[in-house]
Amino acid sequence: MWNVLYNLGLLLAFPVIVAVLVSKPRCRRGLRQRLGMAPPAPDPSGRPVVWIHAVSLGEAVAVTPLVLALHHRHPELRFMVSTVTETGREAVEQRLAGIAEHCYAPLDFPWAVSRTIASLRPIIYIFVETELWPNLLRSLSLAGVPTVMVNGRLSTRSFARQQWKPVRAFYRPMLRSLRLCLMQSDRDVERIVALGADPAGVRRTGNIKFDQMTPSIAGQRDLREALGFGPDDLLIVAGSTHPGEEEALMGCYHTIIERYPTARLIVAPRHIERSGQVESLARDRGFTVRRRSAIEGRGRTDKPQVLVLDSRGELAAVYREALVAFVGGTLVPVGGHNLLEPAVWGKPVVFGPHTDHCAEIANLLLQARGGVRVTDETDLTGRMMALFEQIEERHRMGQAALSVVKQNQGALEATLEAIEQVLTADSPRPSPPVSAPPLSLVTER
Repeated sequence: MWNVLYNLGLLLAFPVIVAVLVSKPRCRRGLRQRLGMAPPAPDPSGRPVVWIHAVSLGEAVAVTPLVLALHHRHPELRFMVSTVTETGREAVEQRLAGIAEHCYAPLDFPWAVSRTIASLRPIIYIFVETELWPNLLRSLSLAGVPTVMVNGRLSTRSFARQQWKPVRAFYRPMLRSLRLCLMQSDRDVERIVALGADPAGVRRTGNIKFDQMTPSIAGQRDLREALGFGPDDLLIVAGSTHPGEEEALMGCYHTIIERYPTARLIVAPRHIERSGQVESLARDRGFTVRRRSAIEGRGRTDKPQVLVLDSRGELAAVYREALVAFVGGTLVPVGGHNLLEPAVWGKPVVFGPHTDHCAEIANLLLQARGGVRVTDETDLTGRMMALFEQIEERHRMGQAALSVVKQNQGALEATLEAIEQVLTADSPRPSPPVSAPPLSLVTER
């Protein structure tokens, strides 16, 4: 019954969904593929396909080492990585060039997912974190394709929403269809089982983000100079910021620069299309400002006080140049972004109270005193100023942050071994997928 209601709702919302996608320039690309009208082409050599789904930038970055390791073990397989966002697509194409192909994830309409599955004929479907799409998972199950959740997590907010009995009844068949749920923490294990996942298929493997590779700096030995800064400039790098956070950062920076005139602020908005807004904000506050895309070479003498990082794929390496780093999505109720990107460079990590999406990492950094949580602009200013003043404490915090990364690595290997067991158990390959039944007949099994 729930699937019937779900698909009826999708059908009614179809015109609205398409209109919204068409109205957003960043969503127009690949629209035919998202709608199942132009699914990825079958492999001409007939190689078996491993389909990996990573929603956006964060998931694509997290899953990159896993894809590389699987390709190393199974060069005979074809790897297809799907994303929803453009930032995810760019991450796949930059980080997995020659290793995996990219496609856009089909919208969860029965015809879209069935055509995509029929074209790809995957031998396994691996998805990052908790991307549960009813029609996709049901169609994969009907096709005999094993599905594996990796780096699974359930935020407090999401888990609370799913406590309502009708919602739990809706999710239970999806969770039961999964071959494995590889979760980040014991908390996530308990929550996914409570929602209906088969305990026999649930494992705690840890967070593969701890196993992310240090960003390549080949050809970037003079990255600081390429950004327009010199060796004496004291850099604050604020990554993945959202509206409200940039205002707080500008206020904080205004106080710091009065005492430390060589301090510079690099702001990387989470959504690059907001770069113009951030640039205007900095200029309105009286700062000299420039965008990364406007820097035309080295040796400039007119250093900006604020640099807006409007390039893609560069933030992780830029954190290396930071005196101290702030990670966004935490001072406003977004849930937080990747706290480990500055930690891998041994940098003190500053973040706000909203860390539900990265709760385990935030707690580990706090316990090790490699990170500090701030509550508002005043607190942010005080903590940042203290880190500027206390050189030894700043160094200690950076080393503690790096230790957190090193001490929690190993999830990648555990995840790989679990996937290998599924690949081995499911040989020979599954038969061709069956098409999804007509919309009116889609019901729970």
